[in-house]
This record gives sequence, C-alpha cells and structure tokens, in this order.
Amino acid sequence: MVLGLAPWVFVALAVLVLVGAAVQGLVGLGLGLVAAPGTTLLAPDLMPGLLLWLAVVMTLVTLLREHDAIDWRGLRWAVPARIPGTVVGVLLVGWFSDRALGVAVGLMVLVAVVLTVRTLRVPVNPASLVAAGLVSGVAGTATSIGGPPIALLYQHREPREIRCTLAVYFVVGSAMSLAGLGIGGALEERELLLALMMVPFLVGGFAVSRWLRPRVDPGHIRYAVLGVCGLSAGALLVRSLSG
Repeated sequence: MVLGLAPWVFVALAVLVLVGAAVQGLVGLGLGLVAAPGTTLLAPDLMPGLLLWLAVVMTLVTLLREHDAIDWRGLRWAVPARIPGTVVGVLLVGWFSDRALGVAVGLMVLVAVVLTVRTLRVPVNPASLVAAGLVSGVAGTATSIGGPPIALLYQHREPREIRCTLAVYFVVGSAMSLAGLGIGGALEERELLLALMMVPFLVGGFAVSRWLRPRVDPGHIRYAVLGVCGLSAGALLVRSLSG
C-alpha cells in the first residue's frame, strides 16, 4: 500500500497527473480535467485536496519557465474576486451534495463554451474579470475544476499570455481554496504527502508539453482551450451524474 492506496491505484493516478500536466503545460489548463474524474472514481476521499495541492505545484513549475507575458492588470480584478468565491465554495461543500454542485458548474461551463465558440466574444474588462474570478473561486473550491471561467475570457490572447496569466491566477486561487478548506476542516495531511509523491510525474508531463509546443500551431490554441473547457465540463457532469 502507498499511503493507503493500492499500488495499481497509485500508478493510475500518476499516469493521470502526467497526462494532465502535459495538457496544462500546452494550453494553460487541463490538470483538473484529466486527473479529477479519475481521482474521484479511484480515490474519492482525496478530492479536492490532492488536485488543489498539485495545481499549486504545476503553476509554480510553469512560472519558473514562463513569467514575462502575465496580464497583471486583469489579475488585479480577477484574483480579489476569488476570495468571496472561495468562501461561497467552502459553504457549498458543506451545504450541497457533490452531485448537485458538479451538475451546476458543468452546465454553466458548457453553456459558456457553446456561446463563445462562434457567437459571443466576451470582453476582458473589470466586470467580466470579477465575475469570472467569483465563479472560478466557487467552482475551484467545490470541485477542483476552476480554470474554465478565466480561460474562456483569455481564449483570444496569445498562447504564452494565456499560460502565464492562468498560472499566476491558479497558484493564488488554489492557495485560497486550500486555506479555505483547511479552515473548514476538509483537508488531510495524506493529500499533501501524495501530492508530493506525484511531483516527478507532474514535472514529466510539463516536460512533454514543452516538447509539443513547437509542433502545435499557435492558431489552434484557442480551440484547444475551448475543447479543454468543454471536456472538463462534460467530465464533471458525467462524474456528478454517475456518482
């Protein structure tokens, strides 16, 4: 056993983290999409703590390599808005079932993706950034999948700016969610220890993404972001409805 996990479960989680880190390193988000559904099925007691710890590590790794294209002006609006969103997320974890929260967030993200694919371009302004930060705080704290609201706003920006800005937002936002869950008594030391054991696989996935970037047309990154957001919403819905 590895901290209470069967060896095959640990290996399966490690593979999910590696693939998720590769996706996030390429388009700016994706770790939660790939790893959260599988973690929920294999070790539901580790959610959302394990993924939030890994999100912090992933974003720090990203910022070590890329930190010169950050939209600090936008973050000044989005990050503070995550604080009340985090508080609401902690409250919702205690008030509602995981199924209800997952369905609500999943449907909301799917609707946003459909609207922005062709018909609607949401401007990146203080109002939209505050709204996205608030929704992201709720979703990220309650389900560990909080990236899509912010990613949808930045989908038309340069790939490097998307990755850098999301990285800063995720590291601050994940820290807020962890603090909120810790205060609420919903974190365990085991989740942190397992996250530390997963770091080599996360770094490996990030290395794969760096190999892929020169081979991916930058013009396709927007559609990749939309695809990841849509898949994350779909995975969340399936996970919630089947749970």
